[in-house]
Amino acid sequence: MKKYIISLASIVAACTLTGCNDWLDMDPTDRVSEKIVWSDETYITQYVNGFYPYLTRYGSFETSDSQVGLTDGLTETLKFGSSVEGTNVGFANIIAYARGGLSAPTAAFHFGAWDSLYERIRRVNEFLYNLKKYGTWLPAERYSRFEAEVRFFRGYLYWQVLKRTPEAIIYDEDLLAIRPNKPLSTEQEGWDMVERDLTFAAKTLPAKWSAAETGRVTSGAAYAMLSRAMLYAKRWDAAKTAAEEVFKLDYKLMPGETAADYAKAFTSASAGNTEAILEYNYLVGGPNHAWDQWFMPGGDNATMGGRATPTQEMVESYERANTGGRPDWSEWHKPEGTTLTPPYEQLEPRFHASVLYNGSTWKNRTVQPYVGGADGWAEYNDGTPLDGRTTTGYYLRKMLNENYTNYSQRCVQPWIAIRLAEVYLNHAEACFMLGEADLANDDVRAIRSRVGLPYGNKSGEELMAAIRQERKIELYCEGHHYWDMRRWRLAHTAYTNMRVHGLKITFDETTGKFTYAYVDCDHEDRHFEEKLYRIPLPETELSNNSSVRQFPEWL
Repeated sequence: MKKYIISLASIVAACTLTGCNDWLDMDPTDRVSEKIVWSDETYITQYVNGFYPYLTRYGSFETSDSQVGLTDGLTETLKFGSSVEGTNVGFANIIAYARGGLSAPTAAFHFGAWDSLYERIRRVNEFLYNLKKYGTWLPAERYSRFEAEVRFFRGYLYWQVLKRTPEAIIYDEDLLAIRPNKPLSTEQEGWDMVERDLTFAAKTLPAKWSAAETGRVTSGAAYAMLSRAMLYAKRWDAAKTAAEEVFKLDYKLMPGETAADYAKAFTSASAGNTEAILEYNYLVGGPNHAWDQWFMPGGDNATMGGRATPTQEMVESYERANTGGRPDWSEWHKPEGTTLTPPYEQLEPRFHASVLYNGSTWKNRTVQPYVGGADGWAEYNDGTPLDGRTTTGYYLRKMLNENYTNYSQRCVQPWIAIRLAEVYLNHAEACFMLGEADLANDDVRAIRSRVGLPYGNKSGEELMAAIRQERKIELYCEGHHYWDMRRWRLAHTAYTNMRVHGLKITFDETTGKFTYAYVDCDHEDRHFEEKLYRIPLPETELSNNSSVRQFPEWL
């Protein structure tokens, strides 16, 4: 979908085709005078457009939710195959092992994003300040629309801060109140602001925009984001109510009877995806992303692909198609190996839409993740270049574009920032916490039935376990699992003294048989220190703000 992006620096000169939607301006808005910017509604719209990339800066396709990159690599579900330092390379392993414990500067660097988030918060506050100062000439409806749109982004950004560091510094659009030394606000004050901003956006924005403005934040997107944020805040009533507002709107779960059907839930609404609530679109000329380049099988491009691959633990989390329940994997837990074929064909559609395994069909070829195969297998950290090889015997398939073949160009499939399946699961968790098990069961049933899995009502911890399981499977590699485990306070037990595993696959040309051997893909234990539940303050804030002190657990 080609759209025109206008740089405010060149508004009077020309339009340039450089972005993902005609209303999305990637360039800063401080290159022309305030008088010019605020004299025309078109320019103000372009100002707002500059905030939309924030959805990808902290989303999955840009994988910059932390310096680690894709945070699933810190969990049992995904293994980065390199030990070389770098985002979406070896940082995930370095942090997961946490040899000798993490220092505060190291943790703040990898997880905090404090400075970049506050830079963006400052920008949205500047807009809101100037809207009040210069925008009074706007019709009331347009004024409210601009305010609501930008307050959505402020709520979103503060959610990103608070999910890391619950005690944050709260600034609003009153720029005159900014001072160099300001103490941390309480956790309640922070979440109050997030709830106010997202609620205002939800009640003010339209449910749909005109065709010319498709892709902008809607009331549905704001309510969906509110349902997500309020889970972190443990404000269960607010999370439930927000999700139910989404259910009233015109969104529907996509069919999922087959892997191909399910994969359509990650395409654009313009292509018929009724599940997409908020998406961000791309163009080859930019902005674009490198999802396929990083995670495609090595046989596609050994120089770029295979950076992170699904683990055996993740594969074994999937259930059998139609009947439910998990296969017995004990035969494939033998270090000496077995020639029996793993029960991949028995597994449900979400597995086949998310994981490439030995024998999968991909880009009109057969995936070969075995020693000497076209895609290859590598032992983790054995001193040899990874060259696109898998260390687990699998490759990621979820959200990859099978039609992507020009590897010299970056990728353009849309990022679905929020979709209806998540909202169902947000609602399920909130209802469980409110003691409304029947509603929670209905939500879990809806998620499972769309992929053909049975479900019987549950209660108590068994029900919560079912909700956690569905979040793990349904939202795999969408940037939720690591943060879910943190907010559930399960990470320090689940990710301490554990390792991830895979299958080393070898092929005997004489017999024509594969051998699948269970292998340790870590070679050392992982550790999650409890102090990581509160990301430390960065040195920049400690040096520049005399009213804050480092959290005691990080001293």
